[in-house]
Amino acid sequence: MGGNNKCSLVVMSGDMDRIMGAFIIATGAAAAGMDTTMFFSFWGLNAIRKEKINTGRGFLGKMIGLLNKGGIDRLNPSRFSFGGIGRLLFKKMMKDKRVTSLPELLQLAIDLDVKLLACKMSMDVMEISRESLIDGVSDIVGVATFVKEAAESEINLFI
Repeated sequence: MGGNNKCSLVVMSGDMDRIMGAFIIATGAAAAGMDTTMFFSFWGLNAIRKEKINTGRGFLGKMIGLLNKGGIDRLNPSRFSFGGIGRLLFKKMMKDKRVTSLPELLQLAIDLDVKLLACKMSMDVMEISRESLIDGVSDIVGVATFVKEAAESEINLFI
C-alpha cells in the first residue's frame, strides 16, 4: 500500500444496514493493520450514543431526543422498518445466520483501536451531550480535525 496506511469513514446515516457496513469496513481495515477513524455526524451519532438517554435542552432539542432515543441496538434498517418490527426481524435473521451483531461490531471496533470521533457541530445542533455518548468515543471534534485525518488517509468513505 502506498501513502499512509490509514482509512477514514464519515458515518452520517443512522440506518442499521449502513452502520453495519461502516463497522464491517472499519474493523476489516483495522484488522488489516490500518489506522482507522470513523467520524460520526448527524443521525450516525445514534450508533455511538448510549441507549434511552434523553437529550436536548430546548423544546426542539427535547423533541428530537424524545423521537430519537439512540443506541446502536435501536437502529432500524433503511428499508422494511415497519415501525421497528423490521429491526427485530433483521436481528433474528442475523442471529440465525451467525452474523456478528451491531453491538459486537462496535465493541470489536473499540478493541481494534478504531478511533471513534463525534461531530461537535451535529451534537450542538441536535443538543446531544458528551454524557449521552458511549465511553468508547475517542473525542468530539470539528470537521477540520476529520479533514486532516482524511487528507492523510489512503481510503476515504462516506456512509
